[in-house]
Amino acid sequence: MEIYRDPQEIKKPFANACVTIGNFDGVHLGHQKLFATVVGRAREIGGTSVAITFDPHPLKVLRPGGIKLISTTEQKIELIEQAGIDVLLIIPFNREFAATTARDFVDTILVGTIGVRELVVGYDYAFGKGREGNIEFLKKVGREKGFPVTVVEAYYVDGMLVSSTRIRELVTLGRMRDVARLLGRYYQIRGEVQRGRQRGGREVGFPTANLKISEEDLCPKTGVYVTQVLYDGKCYGGVSNIGYNPTFGENKLVAETHIFDFNDDIYGRSIKINLLRHLRGERKFSGPRELAAQIRRDIETARQVLARAEKKQPCLGSGAA
Repeated sequence: MEIYRDPQEIKKPFANACVTIGNFDGVHLGHQKLFATVVGRAREIGGTSVAITFDPHPLKVLRPGGIKLISTTEQKIELIEQAGIDVLLIIPFNREFAATTARDFVDTILVGTIGVRELVVGYDYAFGKGREGNIEFLKKVGREKGFPVTVVEAYYVDGMLVSSTRIRELVTLGRMRDVARLLGRYYQIRGEVQRGRQRGGREVGFPTANLKISEEDLCPKTGVYVTQVLYDGKCYGGVSNIGYNPTFGENKLVAETHIFDFNDDIYGRSIKINLLRHLRGERKFSGPRELAAQIRRDIETARQVLARAEKKQPCLGSGAA
């Protein structure tokens, strides 16, 4: 997949460009349906499948603190590439760009830069100043400029609307099985392993890999989760506590993961953690002994959950999922 981080990097329009536009936060099943439509149409006409997105997310600029994202830009890129898109344009979003009218965007970006042949959008998509670039506008301007507009309708799974907003709600409730149904994969957090107070191994008997979590980001419900840990091309089972470690009087939000059958030194290394299931809420124990007993019970349950998950969807240890 070719990646452009500014429209000016594109020197000439693409051949028979089939284009979709969106924020694509989470790259959920609805987004994947969009991408499949674009890729399929591009193949039919011997063209190029193009996705256009924005960084940062427009609401991060227009309403600071008003949105917490499901996926990082890095993860979004990985997932869009997996969907088979040929070209990804990531437009830098700022207040100046926010003032661009829908008409100017179509003329300058879609027609002038990309060379759009067909456009595919979601049922509720709108863009441009004041969100004037809605479906009705796109169909009208498409007729003027000579490109058809295909609208992909809302997608439901088990009666649930697949949307980024709904997924964010489910993540904060800890409903990871429902989240996975809408994403088409497990919800994932990722980051660099931090050096903590090392109580996990020394005092409790269960060493942990710690990731700091910003409360400004989308944070799952606090508590203990069954997890898969992806590191160095391999997949390991684990249990993660996301919270404030009340037993030891901590007040910083952190994800502490005990990785099964693992003893490598990974401080400073990047890992990815898939959250499969919320086991229990975080609570304060009388001390390390009671906490260790509960962790043993959590591990036993987690191994059972992971064994069932492995039969349904083997964990390969690589990729964005």
